[in-house]
Amino acid sequence: MTIEKLLIANRGEIAVRIIRAAKEMGIHTVQIYSEADTESLAVKLADEAICIGAPMANQSYLCGDKVIQAAKQSGADAIHPGYGFLSENASFSDDVRKAGIIFVGPSGQTMTKMADKARARETAMAAGVPVVPGSAPSDNPEAALEQAKLIGFPVMIKASAGGGGRGIRVIEDESEFLTQYHQASSEAQSAFGDGTLYLEKFIRQSRHVEVQILADGLNAVHLFERECSLQRRRQKVWEEAPCAVLPDLVREAMCQSAVSLAKSVNYKGAGTIEFLYDDESESFYFIEMNTRIQVEHPITEAITGVDLIREMIQIASGQHLSFAQEDIRRRGHAIEIRLNAEDPFNGFLPFPGVITSFTPPLGSGVRFDGLIYSGFAIPPYYDSLLGKLIVWDEDRESAIHRMARALDELSIEGVKTTQPLFQKLCEAPDVINGNFHTAWLEQWLETLDTPKPEQAQPDNKKDCSLPQAS
Repeated sequence: MTIEKLLIANRGEIAVRIIRAAKEMGIHTVQIYSEADTESLAVKLADEAICIGAPMANQSYLCGDKVIQAAKQSGADAIHPGYGFLSENASFSDDVRKAGIIFVGPSGQTMTKMADKARARETAMAAGVPVVPGSAPSDNPEAALEQAKLIGFPVMIKASAGGGGRGIRVIEDESEFLTQYHQASSEAQSAFGDGTLYLEKFIRQSRHVEVQILADGLNAVHLFERECSLQRRRQKVWEEAPCAVLPDLVREAMCQSAVSLAKSVNYKGAGTIEFLYDDESESFYFIEMNTRIQVEHPITEAITGVDLIREMIQIASGQHLSFAQEDIRRRGHAIEIRLNAEDPFNGFLPFPGVITSFTPPLGSGVRFDGLIYSGFAIPPYYDSLLGKLIVWDEDRESAIHRMARALDELSIEGVKTTQPLFQKLCEAPDVINGNFHTAWLEQWLETLDTPKPEQAQPDNKKDCSLPQAS
């Protein structure tokens, strides 16, 4: 199968990223867009663009039938879904293939198997991958309470069909279990149409470490790990590759576990296996698999030299992996920060507006994957991510210095962004020393001497917020 024309079923920085990779491969690009994204950078860069609907995502980017119709209209051979939106929608994956179009990603069957977290947990166990002690899915709160007693408090309640931090509660003791269980089930039912929950032992000071894999349906390789422990509301903020505190033997075991899991489901495409890591016991536990490209994929590219988007497209076109595990080498250290149009010192309030001036940082080892340009009006309908600043250097200390320099050089005027937050993080002793865990950032934010929020951050009213936790 040859892909000569690729439709990008996404928006923002990931659409720009895919367009650039495809053009370098000599592939004609087609960008879909909503009425709110008429002046987007992706539309400007693509070879052609097709408007598929109104600004709200449930009238455009989330409409699989409109996306497929646009692909047929343009004569596209393939569709790349990016991340978020329809990227992990099993029905969409299958519908694309039924329409005679290549889907750049795994089959709907594979997605279904790995999307349900409880089912994915069972699959991981069958593949010999360690999992956090927990329970099977249940909609019976009394039975779940008995399981929680056996596991031991604190426990974490998680939605079986969950994502993005929804339907999750940490329960410290038996007295609050039933109340929290009902709240989590109601939230999961509202968000995902499924109130089924399962339990996991809560590891209080764990690290979030994930392994990037590539697979062609027969063979699979890993491209080492990333650490994503600096999170706010379970949304990733700062990511690094590799994990600086991971012993080599643990790294090897974790990466091989990821490969084993990918092979067990005959995975095809790029995927990420996420783990919790307890650095006191040097134990790691599977938590979930993301069956798509991740927001933080550039730092893996930086330390391995592998273009993950290009590899995804080649695999989707029917090619086998062009390299073996022993061909992949890692070098240096990379860091990525997610630059959002938010006021970090006012409850992270979203800050849409017009970018009056934009100057990206330059220099050796610096990359900016973004969607903005001078004069660009940020639509209020979508996630507030403006771009990702990625740096690479020979070691972690040098990479942090390079990130600080790049942040000082970065200039975005017209809106407030999270840039000053990252400038503070580059100076934080715990960050410099790598002494943090998944709860560290929220605790650190509470210690900052900053103005109190003028108002609490509103609930996410955007109907298509891109998943920043993955």
